[in-house]
This record gives sequence, structure tokens and C-alpha cells, in this order.
Amino acid sequence: MIRIGNASGFYGDRFTAWREMLDGGELDVLTGDYLAELTMLILARDRLRDPDLGYAKTFLRQLETCLGTALDRGVRIVTNAGGLNPAGLAAAIGALAGRLGLPAQVGYVEGDMIQRPDALSANAYLGAFGIAACLDGGADVVVTGRVTDASLVVGPAIARYGWGRDDLDELAGATVAGHLIECGAQVTGGNFSFFTELPDGGHRPGFPIAEVHADGTAVLTKHVGTGGAVTVETVTAQLLYEIGGPAYLGPDVVTRLDTVTLRADGPDRVQVSGVRGTPPPATLKVGVNNLGGFRNSMTFVLCGLDIQAKAALVRGQVEEAVGKDGLEFVLARTDHPDAADTEAASALLHVHLRDGDKARAGRAFSAAAVELALASYPGCTLTTLPGDATPYGVFTADTVPQDAVAHVAVLPGGERVPIAPPLRTAPAAAAAAAAAETASGGEAAVDGPTRRGPLGELVGARSGDKGGDANLGVWARTEAGDAWLRAWLTVERLAELLPETAPLSVRRYELPNLRAINFVIEGLLGAGVAASTRFDPQAKALGELLRARIVDLPADVPPGLVP
Repeated sequence: MIRIGNASGFYGDRFTAWREMLDGGELDVLTGDYLAELTMLILARDRLRDPDLGYAKTFLRQLETCLGTALDRGVRIVTNAGGLNPAGLAAAIGALAGRLGLPAQVGYVEGDMIQRPDALSANAYLGAFGIAACLDGGADVVVTGRVTDASLVVGPAIARYGWGRDDLDELAGATVAGHLIECGAQVTGGNFSFFTELPDGGHRPGFPIAEVHADGTAVLTKHVGTGGAVTVETVTAQLLYEIGGPAYLGPDVVTRLDTVTLRADGPDRVQVSGVRGTPPPATLKVGVNNLGGFRNSMTFVLCGLDIQAKAALVRGQVEEAVGKDGLEFVLARTDHPDAADTEAASALLHVHLRDGDKARAGRAFSAAAVELALASYPGCTLTTLPGDATPYGVFTADTVPQDAVAHVAVLPGGERVPIAPPLRTAPAAAAAAAAAETASGGEAAVDGPTRRGPLGELVGARSGDKGGDANLGVWARTEAGDAWLRAWLTVERLAELLPETAPLSVRRYELPNLRAINFVIEGLLGAGVAASTRFDPQAKALGELLRARIVDLPADVPPGLVP
């Protein structure tokens, strides 16, 4: 098997993880994922200021501390930290290696950038074969731009085992392994619903490792002695993160998530097997970032009585001062009746303004809010100071034909190797139809005695963002809980528990092998994370909100760990 670790799940992840992973035990490959959708916008703005930038600068500082160790131990490094400028990062790594006196061979992958004159950036999600070509060409370090996150793992597996385009089940298995470790410590106990049950209470989870075998099966684990845990539940949680339907579309394979089987394989070891793949679509996803305009926010504290009337007064005063266009008012009822201190007695009125006019969204808006301090509701105060507007981006997804993209692996010696697109493809619609949504989930709620309690006593959850949509994965801890959950948690009941989902289009999918349901909530995040004014703009806490709702639980399904 090939032992692939991960040391970064996003731009800003634990700085010392690279050092920890190299020092913690045996590895063949160490990967780092830096490119969330929001990150691409940040890097695009960096490159506007300086054309030589556009990559994750933090990675260079991390690499400086451990490149020598990786070379000494034969650990190859694969990262998408190249962002919008993989050639620039590769050159910077070469310069770093020269300064340190290290013989590092650096390759990179390019071709993801799509020419869109009206966009800040447009990048196709490339597959794994360019990474494999760089490794086959002798690279110690491989830098990419926008590839799918899982490709960082799939590429090294292709290079190790020589898989071809038609090895769909193997590619699918490695894709699942890549998806599981791409978010770093999230699969080893980070952001885990039942963190209080972890050996160290979730204090400092270690980073993950995927042992990928020639048939595409894998074992998820971590270095001995690191925090957190790798269990069937922690792996289930990450498997449900930021997915759609059971047909998980990728540039190299469509991975059928409804075929995944998880099994405990010893302490901190979970086997992932049974994964099936089908031909990929003939198109690649393209992430497009545009400047949406400018935004500003002010927050009023409303204390005590007449909260709704106070909020209405502020709304009328602000609208009169700056006009109604682009304004959004969100009243957070954080107040408690008969509270003994100001904070517990207060609600928060968040006032947002988005506009194409920087001046209107800037001081004109924030100063107008501050001017109300002595001329509005009793107890008027704000938590924010007047400030200028900031630009925000809008993320949209598009597609391009796979054969329209010049996917190229640039080897350490400068040789350019074109990566041909897959010959066998299938319409994306066919893959989706083969894994159709399950709209209702089965029979009516299970009959029998019930007890009142939080839903989270019986289920875990993991949620996240995909552009303007959110996903919410829920899994049952026991077989009995699974039978109840699938019958009970319908789209209609989700709307009752989470009213903000009621007016939106919601797709529901069942994953029986995982005892799980996944919901895709379209448009919950508006124009995407960078433009969202939602209190939880990336929907990270949506799952925990659902788990906290008090419902009628079946009395004969006790809470507890999975057997």
C-alpha cells in the first residue's frame, strides 16, 4: 500500500502540521489542501496587486521548516497551494531549495485557468493524472492549481499502481480516501458531533493518513500518539461533508458514495471498501469568481422591552437616511426575559448594505447608523465603529468540455507532458439519475411511545457550503435509530425544524451503508460564502443547530455509541 498523509485542510490550517506529520511516523506522500472556493477569491485579489503572487504564501514558510526532512526520508509532497500561479510557486520552491542547499526536484500542473475577461478568476477542476505524471517524472514536490481536492491523493496512487483511465473502481476508492483526508483533522475528531467522547475531548486531533491499496480500498488512520480518534463515526462525518447526491462527480471518475462500506480495523483504523466508479462526465466543473460590489455592516444592541418596536424604529431611520436598496436587516433574538445583566437581556440587530457604489456602502452608511446614537430607541448602542465598505466576491459554477482544457504536467526538467482527457465519459445527468433523490424517505413516523429530547441524542451531523448551496449530512448511531431516522426526517420535517429551509428547494438523499441522509439546500447561502450576510455564512453550524432541536424521540431507541 501507499501511505498518504495530509497536513493542511485549508489556507490557514495548523502551521506546524507539516512538521508534525513528517516527524510522527512513516509516510510515502504528504499532501496539503489550501483551496476553498473563498480562497480562490483571496488569491485572485492578491494577484491583482502583484502578478507574481496568487499562491498560498504560508506553504512556503511551512516548507522551509521541513523540506530537508521530507527529502531525507523520501516523502514526496503534493499540494494545490499553487492556486492561481502554480508556476510561480514552483519557482519559489526551487529558489528556496537552492538557498537551503537541497536537491529538490519540483514539478507542477497547469491548464486549469479559463479565460473569462469578465471574471476575477475562472478555474477548471482538473483531475489526478497530471499529478501522477509529475511523480512519474521524478518530482519530489508537485504543485498544482485548481484540481479536485481528492486528486491530491488519487494522483500518487495512480503513480504507485499504474492505474489507467478504465480502472474506475480503483480511482473511485482512492477518491473517497482523498475526500476523507482532504479536510485535515476533520476526519480524526475535529468538528465532530460527539467530541466529548474522544479520548482527549477533541483537544488537539492529529492529522490523517490514508493507506491506499492497489485495488482502491483504503484504511484511514493517524500517527500513533496524536490526539483525536479515527472511528467509523468520525469517518462517516467527514464522508458526508460538502457532498451532493450519491453520484459524486469528478474529472476522472464518478464515485458512487452509496457503495462505500466502513468497518473498524483496529484502534484508530477504519477500512474503506466496496467503492464503485462509473465513467466521468465529458465536462469539467469551473469555479468562477467575480466582484459583486461593496458591503458594510453595523450592529445595534436592543436591550430589554419592546425589541420588535425598537428594531422597526431603526429600520425606518436607516432606510430614510440611505435608501432601501441593498439593505438587509437581521434581528437575532439573543435576549432572555427577566435577565439580570445587559448582555443576557439584549438582542442584536445586524444591518447589512450591499451596493455597487463604494461611497454609498461606505462611510455614508456607517456614519448614518452612528448618527442615530442619541436619536433612536432607548438604550441605543452599537457594537461596531463606522468604517469603509469592503469588496465582496460572488462565486458561480460553470462547465467546460474536458477536451477544451490544456491539462499539462511540467516535469522537474522542464518537459511539458500533455494529459489527455478520458476517452470514456457519460452524461452527468445519467449519473445523477442513477442515484436519484429520495424525496420523502419512507413511511410516516414510527409508531410507539416517545420521549422529548434533542435530536442530537440519536444522530450526528456535519454540514458545509458549496457555492450558494449548503449540505447537511445526518447519520444515526444505531441500526434502530437508522430505521426511525429514515422514516421520520423528511424534507417537510426539516422545514419545520429549520424554518429558513422551508422556502428553498431541498434535495434529500439516503446513504444506507452509512446509516445516513444528506440534504442539499439550494440557495441558503445566497451568492456564496463571500457575499453571504448569513450569521453562519458557510453553514458550518447548520448540523449542530438541527441536533439541538427538541423533538419526540422513540423511547425504545436509546442513545449510545455504534455497536
